[in-house]
Amino acid sequence: MVDQDKIREAVRLLLEGAGENPEREGLLGTPDRVARMYTEIFAGMDADVSEPLSKVFAVEHNEMVLEKDIGFYSMCEHHMLPFYGKAHIAYLPQGKVLGLSKLARVVEAYARRLQIQEQMTGQIADAIMTHLAPQGVMAVLEAEHMCMTMRGIKKPGSRTITIAARGVFEDNAPLQEKVLQMIRMP
Repeated sequence: MVDQDKIREAVRLLLEGAGENPEREGLLGTPDRVARMYTEIFAGMDADVSEPLSKVFAVEHNEMVLEKDIGFYSMCEHHMLPFYGKAHIAYLPQGKVLGLSKLARVVEAYARRLQIQEQMTGQIADAIMTHLAPQGVMAVLEAEHMCMTMRGIKKPGSRTITIAARGVFEDNAPLQEKVLQMIRMP
């Protein structure tokens, strides 16, 4: 749970450490604004993905499901700077499917916390495998990291792509390629 009082105090110290005056007119409300922002940004810290993943529907056929271009924003735990992009999730059902919005809710739950993209990709795939029990799942995340674009190496536009394959996707290169082709489709 986010402690807004501690965040306000930390922001005041950060402003002082950066050589600013936290009592300056333009900064008077900044600690409170940042505390409210972090409450929103880190809303996934206590999120339980089992709730959205429990909303399933029985199906007779087990054809692949792909939800692509799920936008997300997260915060890098190394530099506390944003990374943002799109998630693509494919799974092969085993008698049941999720409501489509539930995949986006899982992405959102894991994105709204201090995170690294590599871990987030695996968390999404593992949660779907655990709660839906499909034949397999593949999560593909592509994101731009502000720690790469506005500091350090300063390479705007560079994207990081991570893939987590579980179940039948894990060692099946043709199936993985099919997912990647579907993601590239307009």
